[in-house]
Amino acid sequence: MSIDLPDDLDALRELATRLLAECRRLTELNDRYAHLLQQLNRAQFGRRSERLDPDQMQLALEDIETAIAEAQADDDKKQPAGEPTGAPKKKRQVNRGALPAHLPRVHVTLAPESTACPCCQGAMHQIGEDTAERLDLIPAQYRVVVTHRPKFACRTCESAVVQAGAPERLINGGIPTEALVAAVIVDKYAWHKPLYRQAQTMALQGLPIDRSTLAGWVGAAANELKPVCQRLKDLVLGSPSIMVDETRAPVLDPGRGRTKSGYFWAIARDDRPWHGPDPPAVAYTYAPGRGTEHGADLLKDYRGIVHCDGYAVYKRLADPGRGEGGVTLAFCWLHWRRKFYEIDRGGNAPIAHQALERIAALYAIERRIRRRSADARRDARQIDTKPLVEALKLWVEAKLGEVSQKSLIAEALRYGLHHWDGLVRFLDDGRIEMDTNSVERTMRPIAMTDSFCTSSSSVWKH
Repeated sequence: MSIDLPDDLDALRELATRLLAECRRLTELNDRYAHLLQQLNRAQFGRRSERLDPDQMQLALEDIETAIAEAQADDDKKQPAGEPTGAPKKKRQVNRGALPAHLPRVHVTLAPESTACPCCQGAMHQIGEDTAERLDLIPAQYRVVVTHRPKFACRTCESAVVQAGAPERLINGGIPTEALVAAVIVDKYAWHKPLYRQAQTMALQGLPIDRSTLAGWVGAAANELKPVCQRLKDLVLGSPSIMVDETRAPVLDPGRGRTKSGYFWAIARDDRPWHGPDPPAVAYTYAPGRGTEHGADLLKDYRGIVHCDGYAVYKRLADPGRGEGGVTLAFCWLHWRRKFYEIDRGGNAPIAHQALERIAALYAIERRIRRRSADARRDARQIDTKPLVEALKLWVEAKLGEVSQKSLIAEALRYGLHHWDGLVRFLDDGRIEMDTNSVERTMRPIAMTDSFCTSSSSVWKH
């Protein structure tokens, strides 16, 4: 490619100055891309302690894509329309996809100022058109629904008056429609937007609705939804296999000026790994603590398989005195694996590293048989997994005799032996999973919600 350089010395200096500025800009941009690429490589391929979860990975990718788009937009602005370049510029590849057909279309026609022929001034006729679609948004708009109930009276019978009855309201005498209350709930619990921020958004629209009023709406909706929540809980507890977990939820303690610890107990059902007949579901229950009485009350009538960690409360559920059938506990392999991982991440821990490799071999089989029937999973486990599990137990027992009984690795090894019956229960039943990941994932929305504090814990009991 040849470039015509100016003969004038001042023009040459100006060109050199522009080129140096552009070189610095590109160098800075390249350094930024290199830094982001290094972060992504470390997040995906680095040590486990440095890896990002999928959500953080998405944020990193967004940063890179935003930086690239910013640079491209800057280049477009610096290249005036119609300006010749030394080499033809490659058209940027843009993949917008087809906009959904169900969206309403607003057609805007841009006609020339004149349709007279520029040569002979004769009338011109349309021979075609170019069309382009862009995605638009109408911002959320509050509106007032005015309900009119006309009264009708008979001119002959003065006492006869007819009027339609007033419709039922979620909040008697309140101003919100059911759709508005539903939107407040979805914003709070699904999109993690606390009530005080929603009140601030409403204030921008000239609506002076404070946080306490919104909390009252949420409480009224919670009361209305209690039968639905109870029905969901009954359906989940009617499943032959469930997963249980609990997580802390701070609740305001009126009069003390601080929060106290409440707990959400989650009961989940996920039969998809073995092609079960029921869809996945989860039911949450609030309790002021995580003691035995709360777990026992939650599962007092349940008979079936309970996936759980090694928490003592769950072990008491398997008491033979609970009656015929009882509860069968299936313990979580990831909780055991996590103990070895914490030791291995410090380095120079060959026993912990070997334990991780042996457990990884079991999970490799699980990935292969996922989505098969329960019988097929059980058969595969009996053939492929059971020999590895039996060898793992012999290895754990042998290693336990080689290490100090007060060491962390001995504690990790003993954990597996103490919970062995529940850990290996998945070998004989294809409906049982190796871990409790399904229920732990259901706790993520709770952890992400910005505010779980309320002046009345009754909101969370349902």
